[in-house]
Amino acid sequence: MKIIFLVFLIFTQFLVPTSLSAQKTEIQSSIKLKIDTYLKEGVKNGFSGAILVAEKGEIVINQGYGLADKKNNIQNTPNTIFDIGSNTKQFTAAAILKLSQLDKLKVTDSLSTFFPNVPSDKGNITIHQLLTHTAGFKASIGKDFDPITTEDFFKKVFASELLHKPASKYSYSNIGYSILARIIELVSKMDYEVFLNVYLFKPSKMNQTGYLLPQWNTNLCAIGYNRNVMDIGATVTRYQKDGGVSWHLKGNGGINSSQEDMYKWIKALSSNAILPTSLFEKYTASHTRNMNDSFGYAYGWGITNSDRDTKRITHNGSNGTFAHSIIWLPNEDVIILYSTNASSPKVERLAYNIEKIIFNQNYQLKPIKKNPYFLVFDFIENHGSKDSKELYSIVKNGANADFKKSGVLNSIGYMILKEDKNLEWAIEIFKLNSELFEDEGNVWDSLGDGYVANGQKEEAIISFRKAVALKNEGTLKKLNELLQKE
Repeated sequence: MKIIFLVFLIFTQFLVPTSLSAQKTEIQSSIKLKIDTYLKEGVKNGFSGAILVAEKGEIVINQGYGLADKKNNIQNTPNTIFDIGSNTKQFTAAAILKLSQLDKLKVTDSLSTFFPNVPSDKGNITIHQLLTHTAGFKASIGKDFDPITTEDFFKKVFASELLHKPASKYSYSNIGYSILARIIELVSKMDYEVFLNVYLFKPSKMNQTGYLLPQWNTNLCAIGYNRNVMDIGATVTRYQKDGGVSWHLKGNGGINSSQEDMYKWIKALSSNAILPTSLFEKYTASHTRNMNDSFGYAYGWGITNSDRDTKRITHNGSNGTFAHSIIWLPNEDVIILYSTNASSPKVERLAYNIEKIIFNQNYQLKPIKKNPYFLVFDFIENHGSKDSKELYSIVKNGANADFKKSGVLNSIGYMILKEDKNLEWAIEIFKLNSELFEDEGNVWDSLGDGYVANGQKEEAIISFRKAVALKNEGTLKKLNELLQKE
């Protein structure tokens, strides 16, 4: 009897782990199916991007959806290259800590250490304050691709007025991270991207991450589609055309990468292949809190608590067209990576919704709906302007949601005008907007612009007169110019 019991005991010891493993596999398969089904349905309404979920070192799902290039019908895949926006900042922060590890600088060092002629109000700003967005610099001093020399950029930055006294509050600043990128160059005597490549990317086995250094296969570079409508091209192509990266972007945004490479990055960080434990803890510790104390900022990372009261290391990046999100849950050993080349408010929280699916099997996701721009352009592509009444009905039914402000249809109308291919539809869009927001002078001004573009002078005069009556600034000049041509 004892022998039988012993055999049973040994058997159950093997059976329980196998049973648990099977249960885990079943749960992961269920999660994968739910995410995959959800995003495939989303593609029908304009979703375009890629998602990666890993749990305890195992890939649950790693897949692309929608088109990376509509013209050439190239699908998004896990190897598609996306602009990761402000998630660039985590590389800059890690590079600073790598220099700290090499005894080349301290995070307590001040700007005057690296910039001898820095104004007195900024001289005592520390690297730590730049890393945590507490230095007081404004968000930016120019547009991402504006050309500017190194000398002119920093002359302009250091002449700018601080928003507040250093260390007194949190204010997100792209400028601060561009200053950090310059410090990396000055201390290492290497170009910023070269330093990242040598000390961060190569040790992580990442070969599809950077600005210009990777041997890019442009067929893998996603084209950006503003609101999934307007082709703005691939960011990598823009850098190649410009012959470099503007200081308005360097260090704070604009690095390109794939889902595969970003997963390698997180794995390298978690295994301390990039930073030793002491520096990694500093890298991911919450050093400052926002006003309502719900969000902390580490070094290039945001720190929040999950719904389960566990640590969430996270950051988002977006230029309005491309968007990238990272959710890293070290306690549960879960990683979520999300990229899109057609961002809109409809999908900006997608990674956080995916997190809810993972930890709550009963969570019901709301379907991804067409963003208003895609909805209208999709309708226009399949209908002539004679069908405008049908679009009126669709828009009016959603007037309290997506079309509750005149700016949406106004922007769509001007996007059509810019293409100069379908002026009749531009006018119909402006007319619809004037019906929905008849008391706003700006919509009548826009309708007038549509009529002018289409050579309908009398209709333009009527619209401009309505805009003037509603005291719309700038319309009177347009009206007088038209009247003088009579």
